[in-house]
Amino acid sequence: MPSQYDVEFFWDPVCPWAWMTSRWVAEVARQRDLTVDWRFISLWLVNSKKNYDEDFPPRYIAGHGSGLKLLRVAAAMRADGKRDELGALYTQFGGDIHVRRLRNEITDQYEAGFPDYLRSAGVAEQYIGAANDDRWDTDIQADTNEALSRTGDDVGTPIISFTKDGEMQSFFGPVISSVPRGEDALRLWDALWEVVTFPGFAEVKRSLRERPNLADSLG
Repeated sequence: MPSQYDVEFFWDPVCPWAWMTSRWVAEVARQRDLTVDWRFISLWLVNSKKNYDEDFPPRYIAGHGSGLKLLRVAAAMRADGKRDELGALYTQFGGDIHVRRLRNEITDQYEAGFPDYLRSAGVAEQYIGAANDDRWDTDIQADTNEALSRTGDDVGTPIISFTKDGEMQSFFGPVISSVPRGEDALRLWDALWEVVTFPGFAEVKRSLRERPNLADSLG
């Protein structure tokens, strides 16, 4: 079923690569007047079958767990009719985590559901408790499953679905280390559409990459 939005962007707030790509998507959406549905994908749920003590460095439990709890807050807001406010919410969460360097402050409050941080971020009081309310995990899991059903389940974040002229294409990435602006943002967008719509195209990848330039990601 076609989406009513031009773009669906599946995000986990703690992923720096999703954050970088999201700022590019926001730049393109502003220039092209595209509507974006900011949907959920949880790295905690994606990795639910893995052993965090064995498969991840220290603090990943608090990191990915914090991402899930922040998504619960977003899910509660979406269920309350605030779907189109989630882009601004992601900008706030992502800016705090990746640019304003509040990641440790947030993850240190992980067990408590970081009520102090959520209040400081402007989250309404009725949504504070959602961080520790696992009933929202059903909604987050449904979005996560939907994202992976479109790309295959051997990917992470970000995942994007882009609808143009009634045709939807979904893909993991692009993974970028800096945020293109202006014409460069549009050039990458149009080039990516040409690549993903090429008949039979499946994947192009390289593992060598620069560290994300998070400091300049807010523009």
